[in-house]
Amino acid sequence: MKKGILYAVAANLLWGILPVYWKALQAVPAVEILAHRVIWSFIFLAGVMTLRKNWPALREKLRRRRTLAAFFGSSGFIAVNWLTYIWAVNSGRLVETSLGYFINPLVNVLLGFLFLRERLSRPQTVAVILAGTGLVFLTWRHGGLPWVALTLAFSFGFYGLIKKIGTLSAVEGLTFETAVLTVPSLAYLALLGVGGTGAFGRGATPTALLALSGVVTAYPMLLFAAAARRIPLATVGFLGYISPSLQFILGVLVYREPFDAARLAGFIVIWVALAIYSVDGVLAARRRKSLRAEAAV
Repeated sequence: MKKGILYAVAANLLWGILPVYWKALQAVPAVEILAHRVIWSFIFLAGVMTLRKNWPALREKLRRRRTLAAFFGSSGFIAVNWLTYIWAVNSGRLVETSLGYFINPLVNVLLGFLFLRERLSRPQTVAVILAGTGLVFLTWRHGGLPWVALTLAFSFGFYGLIKKIGTLSAVEGLTFETAVLTVPSLAYLALLGVGGTGAFGRGATPTALLALSGVVTAYPMLLFAAAARRIPLATVGFLGYISPSLQFILGVLVYREPFDAARLAGFIVIWVALAIYSVDGVLAARRRKSLRAEAAV
């Protein structure tokens, strides 16, 4: 249990400070960073899969057409998520990325209701309505949809939905997804190489950072997967707020992104929604534990 909590905290701390890493590559176009992130992640994960001798299991699972189609879809969603995130961080929209990951748990609830016919509890319904109200307020005050936040929340939400119904483990799934994306990524980098505009090899710092992007991408995922196997889902979800909280702090206090009173009001409404959702999740987990204990007697 303690190890699981430590793994979850470590994963979310790494995700929370990841914007600092992408900011160091601000001079490199987001698409180019994404291509390197995909390729180096695949190389790293392929090494992990080889060490764990997981390739035969992955090949066996991918014989099912439904699994194959599902994870081709998840490849697209994670590519959209990563590209949007990198672009937003390096375009001075880190606060909006944090908003996306704050509302993501509520998007997950909504998608579960729409696609998996999961019932919403009364507190969950209130939380979703409150979050929607906060987003409408932010849209009204700032004259446009917070599309970065919504793209991140829904792309990661649909990604999680596919992972939920899929049969691949976290490592197997990410390995296959990055393998799928590696082909277009290599083609894109080859075009940059022909045109002489690629950042890789043009300076020690950007080259090293691009090469290590696979480790900084995949390692927190491995920690998170290890945590999810050891601690209750409610605890995983609660600790998941560490990451967007750190992103929010970095955006407002370190990078001095605009954050006026109106935006604060919208965030407060969404934070209240998350508090309701979190308390409901903790109470539901306690009720399930109590019922299991009673059934065991």
